Amino acid sequence: MNKKHRLSQHGINLLKQFEGFSPLIYNCPAGKATIGYGHVLTSGERDLGYVTDAQAEALLRTDCEIAENYINATAAGKGSLNDGYSLNQNQFDALVLLVFNIGISAYRHSTLLRRLQNGDKTGASEQFLIWNKITANGVKQVSRGLVNRRAAERELFLTL
Repeated sequence: MNKKHRLSQHGINLLKQFEGFSPLIYNCPAGKATIGYGHVLTSGERDLGYVTDAQAEALLRTDCEIAENYINATAAGKGSLNDGYSLNQNQFDALVLLVFNIGISAYRHSTLLRRLQNGDKTGASEQFLIWNKITANGVKQVSRGLVNRRAAERELFLTL
C-alpha cells in the first residue's frame, strides 16, 4: 500500500514563489479572475476584494488538495490498469506543483503520467520540460517563466 502524501512546506514555499502573491483580484494570463497565490475565484468569491498572506496560503493549500488527491490515487493504482508506483516526498511535491499549474485533465492524459505508471521515473522527469508554453493571442509560445519553473520542478522530482 502506498503512503498518502501531502504537499510539504517546502513545496508550498516553492509554489508561492512560482505563483507570486497578489492581495487584490487580477486576471491571470488565461483571463480568469485570480487572487492570492494563483487562486482562481469561484462565482461565490467574486466579492472577495482583498486577502492577507495567511488567507492566500490557506486558499492555496485547499486548491492543492485536488492535485494531492489525484496524484495519491494514481500512485496507488486507482483508476488505472497498473499496480501503482511509489513516490518520495520531493517527487510528490514536484508533481503537485506541476498539476496545480497544468490541471488534472492535462496531467491525466500526459506522457509524464504514463511513464510513471510504467516505472520510468527518468523518462517522466524529462516530461516536465515540455510543459513550457502559454497561449497568447491564440498562439502557443514558449514562456521563459515556465521554462524556469519546469526546470526547478524537474530538479525537485530528481532529488532523493
